[in-house]
Amino acid sequence: MDILSFKAALVIYFISALLYLTSLYARRVLVAKMATWVFAVAFINHTIFFMFRYAQTGQLPIISLHETLSFFVWAMSGVYLAFQLKTKTRVLGAIVSPLASLIMILASAGLGGPVSIPEALRGSLVPVHVMLSVIGEALFAIASCAGAMYLLQERLIKSKKVSSFRKILPSLTDLDRINHISLLWGFPLLTLGILVGSMWARTVWGSLWQWDPKQVWTLVAWIFYALILHQRLAIGWKGHKAALFSLLALGILLASLLAVNLFFITAHNFI
Repeated sequence: MDILSFKAALVIYFISALLYLTSLYARRVLVAKMATWVFAVAFINHTIFFMFRYAQTGQLPIISLHETLSFFVWAMSGVYLAFQLKTKTRVLGAIVSPLASLIMILASAGLGGPVSIPEALRGSLVPVHVMLSVIGEALFAIASCAGAMYLLQERLIKSKKVSSFRKILPSLTDLDRINHISLLWGFPLLTLGILVGSMWARTVWGSLWQWDPKQVWTLVAWIFYALILHQRLAIGWKGHKAALFSLLALGILLASLLAVNLFFITAHNFI
């Protein structure tokens, strides 16, 4: 039943992506609203997957790489839907939903039955570390999506092609606000996740830091986002610069979340 719920969520995420892209092509707000409701249904099915898996195994399905990717999509989707309650940025889903669909496909490639937990992961701090880190990364992903939409709309404005999209595109102010709030909440969550992970690493391996590739890339991403957040709060960055650097940071974030596990030997192969 848990795998069925996951597959249903994947298919519905994909349908919502098609609807969002159709709303852009047809330039109809109504289609974007329909896509948001479909996206919400996908999120509900995804939540049911986690509930069934937890009931079946007694553990949160966030240990393996594919489980972590699935949880990343779930967190990103929840954050996006929460923003829909406060802003009129439905068409932002035209970027969020394809990204969610793609990562869900990657997650499905290795998602099977319950994962056997290694001895190093049998502790209460491990799920806390993963949850805090991944939710923080999901917030950063939303910041990057908002940044991408900001840059796209800014380009349309400069090329004087925005008039035909005016009714459907969100305001630049709302996109910048989403970027700012996502960075503001994502950074402390990722920081706490790193600290909790370091505490557990000291317990298991006797050291807070092992220069593991996963740790190094996560630190690089953390420094990059710390710089962006500092520039926003202290220097007053907003709009174009914040959007551009948030988008660049997404590459580092995805490298930390995915590429390291696939191309490097790391102690974090279990996630």
